[in-house]
Amino acid sequence: MDSKEIKDKNQWNSFLLCNDAHLLQSWQWGQFQEQCGRPVWRLAVGDNAKILAVTQVIKYELPLGKSYLYCPRGPVVGDSQITSPRSLFEKIKKIAKQEKAIFLRVDPEVEEKSELAKFLREMDFNMAEKQVQPKDTLFLDLTKSEEDLLADMHHKARYNIRLAGRKGVVIRRSTNTTDVNKFYTLMEVTTERDKFSAHPPEYYQKQIEILGRDNLLRLFLAERKGEIIAAAIVSFFGDKATYLHGASSHKHRRLMAPHLLQWEAVKEAKKRGMRLYDFGGIAPSDADNNHPWSGITRFKRGFGGEEKNWVGAMELVYQPVWYRGYNLLKKFR
Repeated sequence: MDSKEIKDKNQWNSFLLCNDAHLLQSWQWGQFQEQCGRPVWRLAVGDNAKILAVTQVIKYELPLGKSYLYCPRGPVVGDSQITSPRSLFEKIKKIAKQEKAIFLRVDPEVEEKSELAKFLREMDFNMAEKQVQPKDTLFLDLTKSEEDLLADMHHKARYNIRLAGRKGVVIRRSTNTTDVNKFYTLMEVTTERDKFSAHPPEYYQKQIEILGRDNLLRLFLAERKGEIIAAAIVSFFGDKATYLHGASSHKHRRLMAPHLLQWEAVKEAKKRGMRLYDFGGIAPSDADNNHPWSGITRFKRGFGGEEKNWVGAMELVYQPVWYRGYNLLKKFR
């Protein structure tokens, strides 16, 4: 089987849409990464002009002229084509040599016991020391009616949605620059409060500009009396909506704006014909209340849904000595 670089947006996305692929493998996500200054390769392997598997490869620079390659939520493999990525990895190895890459990271949206995960282990991929994309996540089934979705929620989540409405919280959608700046201001407050890091403001600006252009992304803003008190960036790709980023005001926490915000995003996804709503990362099922994600996990579980556990990030090492040094330095950062 031959591997090649795909140059046609429709050909690329068509394969993804037929195989339940994630937004992070989409053509537009690659364009966004290119705007962030990162080289991107869109590779496919096929047989008699039929595409069997693809993966979008993004280069991340490291000090001393080194780099690593990353396939977010890839590779994407067609039905019964589990071994087809072999040719992709041969092509990526050549790219890695050219780009002085220390390792290749993949994190396909498959379960640990899947055939693809088994194949990756056979190809000498090992579990990464740190995850990038959520390993545990929560999905809502949007084929259910709004009434059934509400009935499946914890009673406090239903109450909080209605409370926010009664308190005068309203939700609007946006992609304009001014609103993205307001979102980032709220994000800074959230990261300081909850002790996590955010991307620079240009990251969100470019993300919304590029993906919003094709109607794949929306910024949802919860306002009361003209003040933004919660916000969320949600993507819409294929038949799945995904909650990507969120921020909220602690001062106005009693207004329960994030509950109404998520419910409006869920309803928007249903209107668009989405089949699933992905709430993003949650704490593992066996985590205790001291887990750093315990609060956000409790919030998300209040909406009901089904939890999924993916195989997680796996890495194929090209330069073992540099790889050990890379992981050692990461521990001290």
